[in-house]
Amino acid sequence: MQRLPNLTWLRTFEAAARFLNFTEAGRELGLTQTAVSQHMKALESALGCRLFTRKARGLDLTDLGKAYLPTVRQALSDIGRTTTSLFGPTAKQTIVVKLPISTAALWLAPLLPDFARAHPKINIRMVSNIWADSTLGEDVDVEIRLGHGDWPDAQALKVSTEAIVPVTASRSASQIRGPEDLDAGPLIHILGHDDNWRRYFAAAGIESDGTGHRFAVDTSIAALELVEAGGGHACVVARFAECAVRAGRAVAIVGEPVEFPQAHYLMRPATARRPRPEAALFEDWLLARFAEVAGASG
Repeated sequence: MQRLPNLTWLRTFEAAARFLNFTEAGRELGLTQTAVSQHMKALESALGCRLFTRKARGLDLTDLGKAYLPTVRQALSDIGRTTTSLFGPTAKQTIVVKLPISTAALWLAPLLPDFARAHPKINIRMVSNIWADSTLGEDVDVEIRLGHGDWPDAQALKVSTEAIVPVTASRSASQIRGPEDLDAGPLIHILGHDDNWRRYFAAAGIESDGTGHRFAVDTSIAALELVEAGGGHACVVARFAECAVRAGRAVAIVGEPVEFPQAHYLMRPATARRPRPEAALFEDWLLARFAEVAGASG
């Protein structure tokens, strides 16, 4: 018969191992420091080994504790995730999702009603930023960033491969026969994506000095609005351009996609904090949406 320790003790072990502090673990679990200590003594007695080394100013995991922790953490996460997926949360839960403003408005927002229908007890509070900042917010449950994946403050899991495409107003699309017509301008420049046009023209074998820039904006949302109004051509992430076309915006893609060095990343705290079951469920759903796009483009 398999040897299965008390689930409550395992949950306490995971929290204590994460904080390396019985008082902090108890605060998260709603237990006293004494109760946490008793749980750990009981678990160690049941296993017949020490999981922690007690020190004057804190705790350290023993080698066996370090080896045991990943399996315990994964098992608790799987139980919570499956329970929420099959039975839903016990009450309305709100998760905070943070991602770049253009990804939020152009790509994710139209998809969220599908998630809401499938999981009516989970509310989404979506917050956005123009550029990826350097801090993974304490009050953020799920964070997506667009960039190179080189943020020192957290672990980054690549979830997409992106490309860029040129777009112009639908009414002007017939006038664009090739990259040379785009180079004649006017070009819309997106701050933070400074080399999009240079990259696109270089792929087409055209040397462009960029003097055709008439407007500079700070989001792809503003760039697409300006394109639709007849302000010129923009070179944007293909995912955003395709969403705009599907939404019936008066813009047209007028060139082949060109590889883009940035990608979307799912951020994870460097402390390996276990996500709440509702957040883990949303992460799974989000990863599936990114995978659908990748499969369609492949």
